[in-house]
Amino acid sequence: MNIETLISKAAGEAVKALYGMDANEKMLQLQKTRSEFEGNLTLVVFPFVKAAKKSPEQTAQEIGEYLVQNCDAISKFNVVKGFLNLSVGEGAWLQLLQAIDQDDRFGMKPVHESSPLVMIEYSSPNTNKPLHLGHVRNNLLGWSLAQIMEANGNKVVKTNIVNDRGIHICKSMLAWLKYGNGETPESSGKKGDHLIGDYYVAFDKHYREEVKELTAQLVASGLPAEQAEEKAKQEAPLIKEAHEMLVKWENNDPEVRALWEKMNNWVYAGFDETYKKMGVSFDKIYYESQTYLKGKAKVEEGLAKGLFERHEDNSVWADLTNEGLDQKLLLRSDGTSVYMTQDIGTAEMRFQDYPIDKMIYVVGNEQNYHFQVLSILLDRLGFKWGKELVHFSYGMVELPNGKMKSREGTVVDADDLMQLMVEDAYKTSMELGKFDDMTEEERREIARIVGMGALKYFILKVDARKNMLFNPEESIDFNGNTGPFIQYTYARIRSILRKAPSMTSLTSAISLSSKEIELIQKMSEFGAAVEQAGKDYSPSGIANYCYELTKVFNQFYHDFSILNEPDEQKKAVRLMLAKNVAKIIKNGMGLLGIEVPERM
Repeated sequence: MNIETLISKAAGEAVKALYGMDANEKMLQLQKTRSEFEGNLTLVVFPFVKAAKKSPEQTAQEIGEYLVQNCDAISKFNVVKGFLNLSVGEGAWLQLLQAIDQDDRFGMKPVHESSPLVMIEYSSPNTNKPLHLGHVRNNLLGWSLAQIMEANGNKVVKTNIVNDRGIHICKSMLAWLKYGNGETPESSGKKGDHLIGDYYVAFDKHYREEVKELTAQLVASGLPAEQAEEKAKQEAPLIKEAHEMLVKWENNDPEVRALWEKMNNWVYAGFDETYKKMGVSFDKIYYESQTYLKGKAKVEEGLAKGLFERHEDNSVWADLTNEGLDQKLLLRSDGTSVYMTQDIGTAEMRFQDYPIDKMIYVVGNEQNYHFQVLSILLDRLGFKWGKELVHFSYGMVELPNGKMKSREGTVVDADDLMQLMVEDAYKTSMELGKFDDMTEEERREIARIVGMGALKYFILKVDARKNMLFNPEESIDFNGNTGPFIQYTYARIRSILRKAPSMTSLTSAISLSSKEIELIQKMSEFGAAVEQAGKDYSPSGIANYCYELTKVFNQFYHDFSILNEPDEQKKAVRLMLAKNVAKIIKNGMGLLGIEVPERM
């Protein structure tokens, strides 16, 4: 039991004994005492004033006196208006430090056979282009969220839905047939996803040229410019051929299917390489080509049950006006599916594969309405988690020089970005003299850890709901709220511990400084940070906790010697403090998918 829980329980007993009141958890909230007042934890006593029939000051005084007499953790108290500031005794802080030291997974809950199963979907790439900066944020958020949910005692299944069918895929295929001359990843020396992305860009380039030429012809024939351009977009030969290819694909044309499979396999090999560099993986991957027909069947089933309605043109719709929304198309008049139908099909497959208790979709905020509708439809169709599905909505990532456009080939490629980060980490570390006594192999490995840590931390420290500006130069800084700053502190502690003698056992008679107590208190908050991050679906909460803990340790380390402390008991306490700060940093950064180096 941590100190907050112990004191909260004792405060509840005090209120019951003094005023006959059963105080609930919300009433017994402790907060960190403000720096200008003496104390470690503060209890707000206003919820108990009515039962006490006394002033807030008198009520706080009585509860404080009770706690000093009946709770060993409390050494003294002071009252400021309706706030009871409690000072925790040194013995209790030492006991807490020893308890933290004995628990390798301090602050994280175990997963049991009976734990709820949370499925988290992230990544969701298209097989017509490589992963870009937007995918990087998606994957890092999804992976981190999976670690956080598991640390909160949930079983977790990490899943991906690959958009491997549709007109956008056919565009790349058609461009490769027309302009590729049989080019392969091997013959070009390119990763498969990069190669296919080039042909997606090539399609758009040639298509724009056709539209421009056709628009000019239509305008010359007397059509208004706006109408001419719209008509040209629909009648350009390339787009017509792409649609014909899609029809062939849906009719299982053997040549089209063989080409589709070959090119997709090139892309998957490229994706796997990128995922490995990024440090993310999946327990199960689904493919739209396997789920869209199941979605159609599920919609037909809902239609038969009267959940949906068919219009005169044969299209199928869901009427959501009773939910304050509009009508939603589920099947087009020609029977083809839309994204919503495919998501229903994917949900059906997942529900058959796993006993899901909660489903979390990591998808950008431009899809907020889509998931609002999906939740209602899944609930109507009988999925037990439908109503409670979570859309973990996140904002756009932009660069100092503007937005990205994949059709125009102006995206920030994920592979290029990761390579840049590692190279920058290598260069910065060399300039700062951090690599002086290392082999080249060690330098490269540490540059990888630091570069990827800088990238991940910079992205994950921002509230996911906000749009963000990613600045690679800022992220590599070894000072401030950055990954390298935290990693360097971890490496420094590990260096201290390697030089330290074997630890002396602690006695209860040790006097602790206020900085040491502050550090123990900050460590003790890790469990609450993990729990809150799980409730809020917020990796940024963990990132910010790691930074705050690192700052508190560095302030302590600046003021107190560890290895040169002559008093063996004080040295033992400080070594235990350092060891456990390092442990919590490693575990906390691990929840963000960030490695920490043993030396830097």
